[in-house]
Amino acid sequence: MFFLFIGVIGILLKYLEIGPVATLDWWMVLAPFGLAVIWWWWADSSGYTKKKEMEKMDKRKQERIDKQRDAMGMLKKRK
Repeated sequence: MFFLFIGVIGILLKYLEIGPVATLDWWMVLAPFGLAVIWWWWADSSGYTKKKEMEKMDKRKQERIDKQRDAMGMLKKRK
């Protein structure tokens, strides 16, 4: 997401000819989009995305269990 944000800002600055970005070549301005594609490819192929998804699901599951235990009075209150 960071690369996309940088890419959009770069395109706006290049199109409006603001600052030093106006003198850059278009391929340099569009490079963050290529980096975003490479990042997504790597994250999917390495299992990084799936790992983060599983961690999020486990956290939500544990929060749900804790909430139910607290409602039943089974959760120890922490000092």
